[in-house]
Amino acid sequence: MFNKVILAGNLTRDVELRYLPSGSALAKIGLAINRRYKKQDGTPAEEVCYIDVNLFGRTAEVANQYLKKGSQVLIEGRLVLESWVDNTGQKRSRHSITAESMQMLGGRQSQSQENYGGTYNGGGYNEYEQEYSTPSYNTQVQTAPTMAKKAPPKEPVIPEIDINDDEIPF
Repeated sequence: MFNKVILAGNLTRDVELRYLPSGSALAKIGLAINRRYKKQDGTPAEEVCYIDVNLFGRTAEVANQYLKKGSQVLIEGRLVLESWVDNTGQKRSRHSITAESMQMLGGRQSQSQENYGGTYNGGGYNEYEQEYSTPSYNTQVQTAPTMAKKAPPKEPVIPEIDINDDEIPF
């Protein structure tokens, strides 16, 4: 089965960071996703969807360091059903997202201090993937534009993959 969710929205609260007994970081964020559309009569309408997101490992620590309430973020992850029994003995459940990667959006206005925008894929729930790929978190500080011409940004190096068509099972 395929379980992939991509959401872009604003944080509804500051990041809540804690550490699991294993020592791994866990950050919980609330995300608000706005949808604008026109009703049948042509009047504009808007609906907001709120969802909780769990970030693990280094991604959680980066989120705690650079994100705050109102920050724009893009999350890629999977949908999870959380179940528990509350204090009254009632069975409770809710859907949430377990993030596999996070990208900070927006400019200097939405970030505290400098703009460290970029993508961070490392240290997530599936930490074993870090052995095969390095994080692409960009820590370059961007300053106000000047009259001098800047060199164009470098394209990322994409390694060649040698795949034998006879080895592909489909």
